[in-house]
Amino acid sequence: MSIGIHDLAVATAHHVVDLAELAEATGVDPAKYQIGLGQDRMSFPAADEDIVTMGAAAAQPLLERHGTEGIRTVLFATESGVDQSKSAGLFVHELLGLPRTMRVAEFKQACYGATAALQSALGIVARNPQERVLVIASDVARYELDTPGEPTQGAGAVAMLVSADPAQLAIEPVSGVAARDVDDFWRPNDSTTAVVDGRLSLTAYLGALTTAWDDFTAGGGVGAEQIDRFCFHQPFTKMARKALKGLAQHTGVELGDELQEATFTYNRELGNTYTASLYAGLAALLDHDDDLAGQRIGLFSYGSGAVGEFFTGIVQPGYQEQRRRAAVTAELAARIPLSLSEYRELHAAEHASVTDLETPRVTQGPFRFAGIRRQARQYEATQG
Repeated sequence: MSIGIHDLAVATAHHVVDLAELAEATGVDPAKYQIGLGQDRMSFPAADEDIVTMGAAAAQPLLERHGTEGIRTVLFATESGVDQSKSAGLFVHELLGLPRTMRVAEFKQACYGATAALQSALGIVARNPQERVLVIASDVARYELDTPGEPTQGAGAVAMLVSADPAQLAIEPVSGVAARDVDDFWRPNDSTTAVVDGRLSLTAYLGALTTAWDDFTAGGGVGAEQIDRFCFHQPFTKMARKALKGLAQHTGVELGDELQEATFTYNRELGNTYTASLYAGLAALLDHDDDLAGQRIGLFSYGSGAVGEFFTGIVQPGYQEQRRRAAVTAELAARIPLSLSEYRELHAAEHASVTDLETPRVTQGPFRFAGIRRQARQYEATQG
């Protein structure tokens, strides 16, 4: 019996910031972002959007296509949590009208959280193949203004339906893992923006990749020459290029950029989506490569702090029938550009929980963050 990703969908925020415009406004050569980072634009949430609204928007088309029968678990992965106790998945559960007989939990380990959720979902389905699991990865990447991390911000969500006999990607059983306590990136409880040591983060990422790869092969995983495409976590797409080059050097196998090029399509537009990044890359690959049936994809998930995992999946025949290329392209094109002043104003806005708040109606998405009442976050469906 195969288990894996039956379907997946991508969602993002209402606004977009063009990195060429940001570069010019701040006296930076646009090539530094477009070529040096491999990024073109970054999504930015409206005042009435957050990880919950994006996560629900990503999950909705999965439920419309496949229904809710058999879904008894919702796993929400994020490092942009909206509450220190309550899972963001419970807000989504209510917005989507899911059955009461369900387990809901939130996963956190930087950008790796969605892979931890996926692996848990695989175990749940292995126990009971009649069950399906809804996995949601949703994040808003935020750094201080006028810092090196600023152009690597972004916002987006990916929802995945995990089941037996999946229609898109069957996950193979061997997995290689790596963990190390390192302060390359973190966000303190009292901060709305992350702290990052860029040089250390690069080293930690590449170190986790080689450690996870060696563990993968030691556990019986296939050689690099037996992998047809690669999809890596992309805090910025140039990072994935560096990683593939590093893996090639580590294994002695020639691995050209063409083996991962299609995975960059959405992330160049979304920016960094933290937990959703790897799976936005996977969605782009499945949406834009027409000849993947039977091919093996190597996936590397990384979360600062630091945890890494390398695993593989086999693309299923007929995967093209599940694709959402047109829908994602339309959503990206529909984003409303922000001027530099508008972007900076939104970036500086804070939603303190100590006072009631009613957010302005901005988003055209299907769900919105309505505000705060008695310190509790309020969400609602829209007519969007």
